[in-house]
Amino acid sequence: MADMDGFAKTFCQTYYSAFDTNRATLGSLYAPDAQMTFEGTKSVGAEAILQKLVSLSFQRVQHAITTLDCQMTQSGLLVFVVGQLKTDDDAPHSFSQSFHIVELGQGQYFISNDIFRLSLHHS
Repeated sequence: MADMDGFAKTFCQTYYSAFDTNRATLGSLYAPDAQMTFEGTKSVGAEAILQKLVSLSFQRVQHAITTLDCQMTQSGLLVFVVGQLKTDDDAPHSFSQSFHIVELGQGQYFISNDIFRLSLHHS
C-alpha cells in the first residue's frame, strides 16, 4: 500500500458517509470473521456487527473527523480516528474509533477489527 494515509482518509470518508446515511450498507466493509467492540459490547462476524449497528437507537447521525492516524501492521493497516458525532437532537459528543483493515484477496480490503468509544468522563 503505497499511500496509506490517503487510503485511510478515503476509507474513513466512505465508512462514515455510509454510517451517516444508511448503516445497512456497512456490512460489506467487514470481513466475515470481523470483531467489533462498540461501547464495551462485543460482536463477532460481519452479520452480528451489522445487526448491532442497525439496531442503534438514534435515527439521525453525523460524524466529523478531527484527527486520523494510521500505521502499517504485518497484516494490514491500523487506523485511529478521533472526532465528534451528533445524533438526533442531542449535543455533539467526542468519540474515538480504531480499525484494523486487512487485504482479503487482490486489492480487496475489509475491516478485521473495530473498537468504538464515546469520549465520556464519569465521576
